[in-house]
Amino acid sequence: MYTSTFIFHSLEYDDEFHARNNEIAERARVIPGFLGEEEWTNEKTGLHSEVYYWDSLESLHQLIGMDAHREAKGRRERWIDSYRVVIAEVLSTYGQEGLGLEHAPAGAAITDADPSAQAG
Repeated sequence: MYTSTFIFHSLEYDDEFHARNNEIAERARVIPGFLGEEEWTNEKTGLHSEVYYWDSLESLHQLIGMDAHREAKGRRERWIDSYRVVIAEVLSTYGQEGLGLEHAPAGAAITDADPSAQAG
């Protein structure tokens, strides 16, 4: 499994931002290999984070290559101040069910094993 995390300070959003953001999110959700998404705002720092989960890099690259995504990146300065993107490979996950990714495909490297309990 892979994640793409977009971390940023936001500026003012307008109607165009919301329309583009909704279009990108809707189109991402139907890409084969899309596993889920989360978003967070840290009220203390003002940082916002959006995390998308993917079963392969090929699926993630479909989002990156999407025309609406490229167009939004080209207009980023209107809505987004400083930002960082983190692409990561997830080696394992563990914990309780009910947080959204328990229906991921078998090859998504989601496990119930606590890595700290494994012998080193």
